[in-house]
Amino acid sequence: MWLELFEDGFSRQSQRGALRRYVTGVLSDSRRKSMEAMWARLSDPGTYQAFQHFITHAPWQAESVWKRLREVVPERSGVLILDGTSFPKQGTASVGVARQYCGARGKVANCQTAVTVALWTGARAWLLGATLYLPEEWLTPRQRARAQIPAAVRFAPKWRLALTLLRQVRAAGFTLTAVVGDAEFGDNATLRRTLHRAKLPYALGVSSDLKVFLGTPTLEAPPALTGKGCPRTRRQLPADTRTIEARAWAATQTPRQWRLVSWRNGTHPAWRARFCAVRVTPAHDWRDRRLAPEVWLLCERELAHGDRLRYYLVDLPPTASLRALVSLAHQRWAIEQQYQELKDEIGLDHFEGRSLPGWQRHVVLTAIAYSFLQNERRRRGQTALTLPRVRAIIQEVLTAHFFMTQPHYLKWMLKLKEVEMRK
Repeated sequence: MWLELFEDGFSRQSQRGALRRYVTGVLSDSRRKSMEAMWARLSDPGTYQAFQHFITHAPWQAESVWKRLREVVPERSGVLILDGTSFPKQGTASVGVARQYCGARGKVANCQTAVTVALWTGARAWLLGATLYLPEEWLTPRQRARAQIPAAVRFAPKWRLALTLLRQVRAAGFTLTAVVGDAEFGDNATLRRTLHRAKLPYALGVSSDLKVFLGTPTLEAPPALTGKGCPRTRRQLPADTRTIEARAWAATQTPRQWRLVSWRNGTHPAWRARFCAVRVTPAHDWRDRRLAPEVWLLCERELAHGDRLRYYLVDLPPTASLRALVSLAHQRWAIEQQYQELKDEIGLDHFEGRSLPGWQRHVVLTAIAYSFLQNERRRRGQTALTLPRVRAIIQEVLTAHFFMTQPHYLKWMLKLKEVEMRK
């Protein structure tokens, strides 16, 4: 049974029972996965106070459960997707809520934002980590006490949270073939440098105003000093070297230079758009008088909206084909499909509690539930195994588990059957 893999992380029998109930609840047919709605759907619910206590105050750590989940995920190789996901909120009481960009609304709105990492195998996505982004106004003594935010939690930008999650995934022994993410991560030079040092290929979205050098600039020796003083030894750019913004380079490309490329996202129908690409060196690192490694600048123009462009930095060899660049850049589509199921069906964003530990526990338990769903799809060779079918499987498993742990009930039913047969 999938949940038995996690029971060692819960010291008490009551916590193990609550684990089964909560995961069953998020996989139930309840439209809203608030604690009260899930509890009302359970066939063996126990008390609501115990159900709620398991999330809000029981002595267990979400990070330990995340670590165990990363250990037991059966598929160990694939593309790592970095992403920020938002949870719209009406009020101001939920931990981390603030006026910030909300991807679910496409504008600045009242919401929580989390940074997540998922492994994409080409057939399935596995959620391997999630961290709530906490704006600085949530790290005051008053807000810490209100939301149970530990003193050890310090402000961290989203790209730094993503790097922490990346390190945790690599430490768990996964083989990462590449890393993909949107401009929220691709615009950060430190994150890109970290991926280069780890020798991880990547395709990261970037902003249209990102400045680059075309190709790799040739550095030259500094001019000799004519007077006294220490001679300069650091090589410098030639005086005529210029940077160019990504959108400015794209604007110089003629219609014939934009090539039509099609790609397929899993079993979905093929998509098409026009692309052009060039080898560039991101200019940001030259502020510290060092050149970043040369990568591809990939520009995408939608067919339906010719004025809508997207830009990516792709770290693949100079010999890589345009189709290979496009294929890697569009691996990120899997996270959108995953979030739709995680939010709409499993209730990733339905948590209504106000504390940080409560949010962390709800999210890791939804990840366990989603991993169960993905594991059943893998075992049964069905990429489109539906949740109604999964609920039927859960009922079968729970019934079997009940009779295994309560054998006297089975004996009683068999005796009852014998009595009926005699009649």
